[in-house]
Amino acid sequence: MSNTLFTFTDTQLIFKAMLKTIIRLLLLFLLIAGGIWLWEQYKFLKNDNAEAPEVSHNILLQEITSMGKIELVKYNFRDVVESKIKKNFLPDAKVLLIVTGEATGCIDLTKIKVADLQELKDTVVVHLPEPEICNYKIDHSKSKVYDTQYAFMDEAKLVDEAFQKAEAQVQQSAQSMGILEQTKESAEQMLKPFIEKVSGKKVVLKYAMKDSPRRLK
Repeated sequence: MSNTLFTFTDTQLIFKAMLKTIIRLLLLFLLIAGGIWLWEQYKFLKNDNAEAPEVSHNILLQEITSMGKIELVKYNFRDVVESKIKKNFLPDAKVLLIVTGEATGCIDLTKIKVADLQELKDTVVVHLPEPEICNYKIDHSKSKVYDTQYAFMDEAKLVDEAFQKAEAQVQQSAQSMGILEQTKESAEQMLKPFIEKVSGKKVVLKYAMKDSPRRLK
């Protein structure tokens, strides 16, 4: 009889110990689950109240400079160029050329540095290098000798000099016709929308840190 009572009592003690262990594990599980829930709620509230992430200067700079030297305007020319050699006792040797050429206005975006980007609350000011005539040339396939007079042995020399003169004239004509200003206008139409898309902000283009601010659109 005593053995039966001892066995029953021992079983009760074991059961109570197991019950306490289960209760402790359940409380520990509830504590961990509650902690995880509170952390997730904190992250949700934090992200919900945080402002939208902004594009950093470095990322914006990389996107701009990756475009390299961007060609924005191309002028085509067609002109008549004369080249001649004065002679003392003979008529002057002359060559007339009909010349076709082109000049390209561009902006070298690889020159932009982080200091050239000014990021405000809802605006990015980009200080661009001054536009330049990055390429000017004669299209020899569309140019031809129109007339020669008393050239004889000097014709090849006169033609070569005429082409050199025409190439220099293409550059001067492009500049006098406002290709650099036209390049700035094209930058407003082509480059500005690209930067606005990358930055997600309005963009103001300025030149050489001395240009007056342009009106926001």
